[in-house]
Amino acid sequence: MLKPDLCLGANHHATMPGTKPRTITEYIDAAPDVARKSLREIYAILRKSAPDATEAIKWGSPVFEENRILFAFAAFKSHLNFMPTPSAMLPFRDELAKFRTGKGSIQFPYDKPLPKGLITRIAKFRVRELREKDVRWM
Repeated sequence: MLKPDLCLGANHHATMPGTKPRTITEYIDAAPDVARKSLREIYAILRKSAPDATEAIKWGSPVFEENRILFAFAAFKSHLNFMPTPSAMLPFRDELAKFRTGKGSIQFPYDKPLPKGLITRIAKFRVRELREKDVRWM
């Protein structure tokens, strides 16, 4: 689970200090400059991959849901964390070998371009997995 104090956007809001973002747009706007480009890019990819999903902030992180959480993402000091679930990462393990990964998360450093094609494939796999097999998030 994420530790909110490590997630840069969770407790930092650009216009109202001390308030927590209520939407993904507010989350991105409140994030440090270094994170915003990657956050906007992954947001667009996930929105396109799951057009019927609802958006929320849970545990201080942006999430997309269709009855259950599909995936989440979060800004950290030096990387973007994408959390598509362990099962959605398995088919892509060879491609993910060059990234730092956790049980159900992938770190994308800000100083490198986001692997948009890979993120799209993982997100679409996760949407299919949820719809066809009702696989839980974590």
